[in-house]
Amino acid sequence: MNMLSSRQMIGDARPGLRVTMLGLRGFPNVQGGVERHVENLARELVRLGCSVEVIMRSPYVVRNAEPHWQGIRISRLWSPRAKGIEPFVHTFLGVLRAAWMRPDILHIHGIGPAFFTPLGRMLGLNVVVTHHMANYENEKWNGAGKMILRFGEWMGMRLSHGRIAVSQSLAERMSKAHGVNVRTIPNGIDPPLRVAPDPVLQTFGLTRGRYFLVVARIDEQKRQLDAIAAFAQLKQSGWKLILVGGADYKSDYAREVEAAARAVPGVIMPGVQTGKELAALYTGAGAFVLPSSHEGQPIAVLEALSYGCAVVLSDIAPHREINADGARYFTPGDIDALAVQLGMASKGERPSDDAEQARILSAHNWTRIAESTLEVYRAALRKTGLRARTMEALR
Repeated sequence: MNMLSSRQMIGDARPGLRVTMLGLRGFPNVQGGVERHVENLARELVRLGCSVEVIMRSPYVVRNAEPHWQGIRISRLWSPRAKGIEPFVHTFLGVLRAAWMRPDILHIHGIGPAFFTPLGRMLGLNVVVTHHMANYENEKWNGAGKMILRFGEWMGMRLSHGRIAVSQSLAERMSKAHGVNVRTIPNGIDPPLRVAPDPVLQTFGLTRGRYFLVVARIDEQKRQLDAIAAFAQLKQSGWKLILVGGADYKSDYAREVEAAARAVPGVIMPGVQTGKELAALYTGAGAFVLPSSHEGQPIAVLEALSYGCAVVLSDIAPHREINADGARYFTPGDIDALAVQLGMASKGERPSDDAEQARILSAHNWTRIAESTLEVYRAALRKTGLRARTMEALR
């Protein structure tokens, strides 16, 4: 039975496509790079005329949530709340739902959820996969978890109709490993909010220009323990370290970070911050710090640069690709080197390069990102439309 719609058959690529997105926890106000990416991408695709449904995991969406948010259809689908199991169960159910709803495009985000790319294809769906990060490099996964993630990457890259990576280095790596074309479409950011930071800073006991800011999920790959250990070496009078973010699950690592923060004077953990509060923290920071062992393309770094922050970053390809003017780099895991860079940042002046901020905002514009994503959808539909017509001719 031919399960392609008439629009898919002719490869129609005009706006008005019906798109289902899958592979994230939820939004709004759910921390995570994938969550931020999908929230903004879906919003912009709606503005371009697409009909967008986002399938979200039930623990992250209130039961009586409105069915639409900024024109995006919100579908709350059950999932367990358990590390590792949660995304796989939810994605399996989400693909089945998509097969019932018959969107023009099923857009899967992340290599874990991409494990179900073959199922989507078997059910006659046009599948596009965005590779956000090589999650199997994260220390928290055991051997079995890493194997499943690598297999998900293999299937997502080789069996999808369209492939996207959020950084050039990741796209090149996937193209070389799998012999396929992978489109680089970066993460985006919104223009910075102009706020008076002092009232917010006072609530956290902070002084403008006298604190280091880390914005990241509490997770092994983000290496908050390194930031705390390096800060402890500084003994900088009047400086503080603020770790913004929370843990998705109560883990040994999260407990270690909380214990280390309590043990080192000047370390503050305010939890997840958004909106004006987060804008105020960026605006007043003496320097932004991200000591990650690996990344896809960190939205927090892009945001920090858009606010004009000096940045101290681990020396990994995704950070280097951002090409931040005046960035200070250190080898991931080298606490002594990080302490040196923090000390230098504390003595330097915060940059005020309007041209650099404008460059970041231009390169990471959500509307342009959505337009590029729509081009990938069009190519996928042309590809499946051609295949369908060929099969019809052979019958």
